[in-house]
Amino acid sequence: MPPGQSQDPTTAAEPTSGAESLAARGLMVRRDLLPRGIRDQRVITAMTTIPRECFVEAGIPLEEVYADGPLAIGLGQTISQPYMVALMAELLQLTGRETVLEIGTGSGYGAAILSRLAERVVTIERHRELLEKASGKWQSLGLCNIFGQLADGSQGWSGESPYGAICVTAAALRVPGPLLDQILPGGRMVIPLGSRSVQSLCVIHLEASGQYREEQVCGCRFVPLIGREGW
Repeated sequence: MPPGQSQDPTTAAEPTSGAESLAARGLMVRRDLLPRGIRDQRVITAMTTIPRECFVEAGIPLEEVYADGPLAIGLGQTISQPYMVALMAELLQLTGRETVLEIGTGSGYGAAILSRLAERVVTIERHRELLEKASGKWQSLGLCNIFGQLADGSQGWSGESPYGAICVTAAALRVPGPLLDQILPGGRMVIPLGSRSVQSLCVIHLEASGQYREEQVCGCRFVPLIGREGW
C-alpha cells in the first residue's frame, strides 16, 4: 500500500455513513457484543465507529452486514462475525501504545478496528487483490496508522518486530515459530488453533523468560492459515 504517516488512532477522522448505519452499529453492540461479555469501552467505541458496510460487497442490506455472522469477500476468504472481531480485539488488551501485527488482512475491517486501539497496525495478506481493496478503504476512512504488506503471514513480518501483540485471523495446526519470535516479552497473541474443521480461539502469553503459555477461550471456525508455517 502507499506509505502513510502514523497517527494517534483516536484522532483519525470519524467515518460517517448515515443515520441508518449508526443505528445498525448501535444495535449490533447492544444485541451481539454487550450480552456476550464484551466490556472494553475502547473496543466498543471502535466497533461503533468503524462502518462495517465499507468492507463488504456493495448492495448487501445493513441488517445482513451487521448480523452476527461471517460474510464472503471473495477468493475463498471471509470477514469474521462482529462478535469474533470484538472478542479478539479485547483479548489483546491493547493500551493504545503498541505496534500490532495482524496476520490475514482479508477485507481490512479487523485492521480498521485495531487501528483505533493501537498506535500502529502492520497487517499481512497473501492476496494482492484483497490488500489493494483494503488499502483503499482505510485511506477513504482516514485511517493512516495501518500499513499493509503482501507476504506469507505464517512467517510474520520481521521488519518491524518485536510487536506488542499479534492477531491471527486464520487457523493454524500449531503456533508458528516465527510469530513467537516476533512478539515482545509480556506480549500476547490471539490465534485460532486446531484442525481445518475443529478449532479453539487461544491466547498465547509470552513470559519474560521466553516461555509461553496457552489459554483456550472458546470454539471458533476460521479459514486455514496458508503458508510455510501453516497448512
